[in-house]
Amino acid sequence: MRAGWLDIPDVKSSIPLPGRVALGLAALVFALAAAPANAARTVLVFGDSLSAAYGLATRQGWVSLLGDRIARDKLDWRVVNASVSGETTAGGLRRLPADLARHSPALVVIALGANDGLRGQPVAAARANLEEMIRLARAARAEPVLVGLMIPPNYGIDYAREFRELYPQLAKKSRVPLVPFLLDGIADRRELFLPDQLHPSAAAQPLILDNVWPTLEPLLRRPARR
Repeated sequence: MRAGWLDIPDVKSSIPLPGRVALGLAALVFALAAAPANAARTVLVFGDSLSAAYGLATRQGWVSLLGDRIARDKLDWRVVNASVSGETTAGGLRRLPADLARHSPALVVIALGANDGLRGQPVAAARANLEEMIRLARAARAEPVLVGLMIPPNYGIDYAREFRELYPQLAKKSRVPLVPFLLDGIADRRELFLPDQLHPSAAAQPLILDNVWPTLEPLLRRPARR
């Protein structure tokens, strides 16, 4: 005899239809109860080559190492790296809505601006783009985290200072967690960079993670919102 999704071989014919429906609903409830109550939340890292493991194997980059540390600490998160080498804040702003829709993150780590600074673009424009990314993340029910960056004084001391101050000022204004400086303890050590002296080497990646972790860890350990 052909079996349907509510059928129980050899017994179903003796069970009245209402009983069979109740049995099927009970099985469905049991299956739902057996499923994990909370799927892993997503932390989306949204940066440029400093976060995209430029010149390295992907597994060597600090974002991949972040995933390893989360797994080691048995935290219920997955890491998605949406960083693109050469990205500016304007490019990131254009990309962010699609990545928010695709990955539905609970945390968005915004680590952009270095390429704006290296190209001498107006700090006010970078600030406006970062502020809008923060707004978009919140509109998508994700918590934004801002990563501070600095640039060498190629375009003058005043420009470098304005760029450096952008991040803490914006973090304070927007009330977002801040990683003070992604390359703290690294930027002045030439041996921790690739030959181009712009991109951190594999040896620098665990140190970068150590700079990010104190800001991220409390957020990663926080219970999921209901």
